[in-house]
Amino acid sequence: MKRFAGLVVVLVGVFGLAACQEMRETPAQGSLRLLDWSADTLNNIARQPQLKDFSRHIPTARAVMILPAVVKAGFFVGAEGGSGVLLARNADGTWGYPAFYTLGAASFGFQFGVQDTETILVIRNDGALKSIIKDQGKFGADLGITVGMVGAGMEASTTTNLRADILAFTNAKVGAFAGASFEGAVLARRRDMNESFYGKGATPDAIVLEGRFKNSKADPLRSALARFR
Repeated sequence: MKRFAGLVVVLVGVFGLAACQEMRETPAQGSLRLLDWSADTLNNIARQPQLKDFSRHIPTARAVMILPAVVKAGFFVGAEGGSGVLLARNADGTWGYPAFYTLGAASFGFQFGVQDTETILVIRNDGALKSIIKDQGKFGADLGITVGMVGAGMEASTTTNLRADILAFTNAKVGAFAGASFEGAVLARRRDMNESFYGKGATPDAIVLEGRFKNSKADPLRSALARFR
């Protein structure tokens, strides 16, 4: 019950931060936009000098979650949210098909500003991937997943990040935000987008772990990931 109440609070913040474009879209339109933006985000982050280690982590990743636009806003009480896609590596080394998710977080304390950030979560082990798919909860205590942040002024090779289940590579596109934290972020499945893109019964488990659903419209993004070797 406590987890459900927390999820509701966070998702209210997520949808309150949603852009007007996203609010006008159908789930089918939104899923296609997210796929296009995700491919752009992959290329953008790979080009950032301060994220030079990003490319070397993709070939060994168990999965990735790409969030093209995570909007953060806060004045002592903060919220952030954005939709994205989760793809896992198949047994033969190729990339599978994406499941659609929304990420959101609420926080308290000294924080200030507005920011639009593109983020890629490099999921480094099977346990972290299964926790994300099987549960809807917060990073940290609920999911039992540790997240290492990588961005301007941070390096993936630090002692803290070496044992992280997930490395979060972030690139701020617009604005500035003081006091932001990824801890406590909640992931929620986008059933509307998943079923619109694949058909009825398309759950993240069936898409990502079982490989029972496919859609060729995701192939350009899969090919973009395959270029990292």
